[in-house]
Amino acid sequence: MSRFRMYPTSEQAGVMLDHCAHARYVWNLAVEQHSHWHKGRIAAPGFAEQCRQLTEARRDSEWLRGGNADVQQQALKDFARAKTAKFTSVGTDRVPEFEADGSPKLNAKGTQVMGRSVVVRRLNGRWAQVKVPGCGWVRFRLTRAELPKAKTFRVTFRNGQWHAAFAVIPEPVHAPATGEVIGIDRGVKITAALSDGRKLNCPQLTVKKRAQIRRDQRRAARAPQGSHAKTAGYARVARLRAREADRRKDWCEKTSTMLARTYGLVRFEKLNIKNMTASAKGTVEQPGKKVRQKAGLNRAILAQGWGLLRQRTEHKAPGRVEDVPAPFTSLRCSACGWIEKKSRKSQADFVCVSCGFTCNADENAATNVAAGQSGFPRPRRLAGAGGTTAATGRSSVREPQPSRVGIPLS
Repeated sequence: MSRFRMYPTSEQAGVMLDHCAHARYVWNLAVEQHSHWHKGRIAAPGFAEQCRQLTEARRDSEWLRGGNADVQQQALKDFARAKTAKFTSVGTDRVPEFEADGSPKLNAKGTQVMGRSVVVRRLNGRWAQVKVPGCGWVRFRLTRAELPKAKTFRVTFRNGQWHAAFAVIPEPVHAPATGEVIGIDRGVKITAALSDGRKLNCPQLTVKKRAQIRRDQRRAARAPQGSHAKTAGYARVARLRAREADRRKDWCEKTSTMLARTYGLVRFEKLNIKNMTASAKGTVEQPGKKVRQKAGLNRAILAQGWGLLRQRTEHKAPGRVEDVPAPFTSLRCSACGWIEKKSRKSQADFVCVSCGFTCNADENAATNVAAGQSGFPRPRRLAGAGGTTAATGRSSVREPQPSRVGIPLS
């Protein structure tokens, strides 16, 4: 998906906003039909029947007839796809809900307009135009060398900005001749620690901007309901959040391209991000503990773009990305293979209690990931004082395993 910033004229922006209103109206009608069917009142119509009903509604309503039929039919397609995804997936999609004009949820989600045919022409090295239904030629900033070649595109309005997203399948990046294997350990302090020693960090908002977000949120929360101050405050927060998300996406795109071009095989630590960022508030009968601290940790994890980096690397290097089980990759010594919790002295320091090997903790974990090493089943403890093994007297939780990297066991 190639995404570009659009700069429509005021007249074109007004027409596209009307498209958004028509698409939202048709979407809400489809949601209302689905809610009645869910309550057992009427049978839910399919996509073909909804298109026939849309034709009748356009014949009766002058306001709806003034809009573009392709845009309105695309709203029905989006609803059908969302409804199908809800009933065929394993709980990853929500039930389609109503969209209100100007609501915070709508500002975060965006309103979409779809074009069936793509007609693009270049103006110069930095600017191009795309033909939007009912609007004519709309300029957009060309941030790539070539014009997008796609069969469909989608125009999105979010946080006061227009964007055009073209459905383009990128060509896979050719693997380098070196065949080098790289391991990546993902964290909060360091977004991506590579096994060759490099440390990559996803850009974040500055301390000043974060303070501005908190200040705008407090002012908007205290403002009267429905006032201009409340709307403007939340709009400023949304713009800053969108800027942070754009920087994160840009970093993931550039970093994934670098990984695909530089290394023959990329190995990531396998993480279940959905479970890691689940809420800790619990239930009324069993309330959670340290809920606010867990919420802060969840925000810090999601701000790193772990999942997007892994996804985009797989898209650009298909067949050259592997996942290594996460257990004990940060506790295993990459030199001798001994697994001991006490070896992890702090977030950044790793000192093996067996061989004395010293290394950065994230780099040590990345080296284990590159070698494909993780934890092994816990061996049975032998009878000994204090739970120590009878052979060595060492209170390690794992037996040392032969290492494929670093210094082998003698």
